[in-house]
Amino acid sequence: MVRTVITPEKQDVSIHIPESYIGRQIEVLLYAIDELNDQDNVKKKKPSDFRGSLKLTDEQYADFQTHLKDIRNEWDRDI
Repeated sequence: MVRTVITPEKQDVSIHIPESYIGRQIEVLLYAIDELNDQDNVKKKKPSDFRGSLKLTDEQYADFQTHLKDIRNEWDRDI
């Protein structure tokens, strides 16, 4: 594997392919490192962050819980 970081001086970049890679499929990735770092800084959400997000009425909540109970009971049935 060959990995390198460059700072291009112009829009075109030429790469040298090692002889052992000729005739083989290779993958070439191009991304700006600072863009990758920006993605890492995005706050990761936890399941608890979504608590209360549905904003269900009491009737909708009861219906939802009944549905959950029904589908969980299906796990125990013989197929």
